[in-house]
Amino acid sequence: MTALAEAGAILPGRGGIVGALSDLFWRRPKLLVFLMVLPALLWLGIVYVGSLFALLLQSFFYIDDFSGLIVHEFSLRTYAELFRAQNLDIIVRTVSMAAVVTVASAIVAFPVAYWAARYARGPWKAVFYLGIMLPLWASYLVKVYAWKLILAKEGILNWLFEQLHITFLLDWWLSLPLIGGNSLSISYTGTFLVFLYVWMPYMILPIQAAIERVPTNLLDASADLGATPRQTFWKVIFPLALPGIIAGSIFTFSLTLGDYIIPQIVGNSQFFIGQAVYSHQGTAGNIPLAAAFTVVPIVIMVLYLWGAKRAGAFDAL
Repeated sequence: MTALAEAGAILPGRGGIVGALSDLFWRRPKLLVFLMVLPALLWLGIVYVGSLFALLLQSFFYIDDFSGLIVHEFSLRTYAELFRAQNLDIIVRTVSMAAVVTVASAIVAFPVAYWAARYARGPWKAVFYLGIMLPLWASYLVKVYAWKLILAKEGILNWLFEQLHITFLLDWWLSLPLIGGNSLSISYTGTFLVFLYVWMPYMILPIQAAIERVPTNLLDASADLGATPRQTFWKVIFPLALPGIIAGSIFTFSLTLGDYIIPQIVGNSQFFIGQAVYSHQGTAGNIPLAAAFTVVPIVIMVLYLWGAKRAGAFDAL
């Protein structure tokens, strides 16, 4: 024992406060972990959850119709305002756009993710990840303004339609109610295209991860049992990849639900929830209504996340 101690195998105890703390953390490792995560917990608890609680509290106040001042009394009058026609239109418009963007993202992303999971190998795998991640490194505003130029009347997309002599198709599409407009850059179609492009990586990566976890022997067993490729896809691949699709939809749906910059730059003058919140807490000065609007996507996402958790989507994140 003495020889081992002299050789340094058994270190002598450290005295003082440092030694006492070292012994304490060695005996109670969970205490060390708690102290390490405590700053993050305090940040989330005070800054994030605290601000959400303050916001929720503001939503139960209301604006006095005569003075225009905030009345700090508990009331549901502000939530009743959400059911007015103009405010309900904003909610329906935002949720509809988020749902359409999510469904379209899944349809476009699935073939890309399937190719990357099943066929991309070696350098092609690196090219795939680089191609997916590279747009995320670019500035968000730069991408949106670039799409504004692409979709404008003088943009490259209109030029391409002219070169193919199919401008009449674009004119017909822009003449349609709701989705059309003077140009793609000031229409719901343009807003949809920009949302689809910006959030696409958040859908591709979870689907790709989910497909990679599908065992190859299940596909072989399906073929051995006489299933056609279509049956194998719908009975084996798609059900096992569905948690990845739902995981990706959490990002695309929630990000579209709360975004206000894209509809502000690419779109018409009709508001989305994010724009309504920005307007009411800024120029209008109606903080209670802005807070009530903010509660809407929070409630929607809580229900959405609850359903996603039951579907096993978090395993694909």
